[in-house]
Amino acid sequence: MLKRLLSVPVLLAGTITVAPVFSQPNQSIATTAAQASQPTTHRSRYQPNRFSKHAVEYFGYVWGVDSLSVKWAESGEVIRFNYRVLDANKAEPLNDKKNEPVLIDPQAGVKLVVPSLEKVGQLRQASPPESGRSYWMAFSNKGRLVKRGDRVDVVIGKFRAEGLVVD
Repeated sequence: MLKRLLSVPVLLAGTITVAPVFSQPNQSIATTAAQASQPTTHRSRYQPNRFSKHAVEYFGYVWGVDSLSVKWAESGEVIRFNYRVLDANKAEPLNDKKNEPVLIDPQAGVKLVVPSLEKVGQLRQASPPESGRSYWMAFSNKGRLVKRGDRVDVVIGKFRAEGLVVD
């Protein structure tokens, strides 16, 4: 009698553990079919070269800067423009407080400016540029009119960078 009672739980335990094993392939087939019907959105970690070789040489030779980038920050409320200084003398107009920076998005039909806060001042670096350092400025994007993927122009005095993609 004791042998019979011991064999029943073993038999039940074996069927319980076996049952999920048989149901898994059906679930994975259904999952695979659902994934196949959805478009894949694979993002590469490699960024495409955003500028032609000529544009990189132009900004380096004429303005003394490279690594220009525009990023969507603070949940889209701010658009951040970054650049690295190669030649401090040529890059001086970009950091000059007299030159008002403007970010233009032709698609959205807006011009964004650098906001000035009471206690902080303008959200940009205006110290004299140093070679090898990176600098930034933040444009107010109230209402989130400028979106990721938009092509924008950054104008600072006579400096003009056109067609920068917002990341």
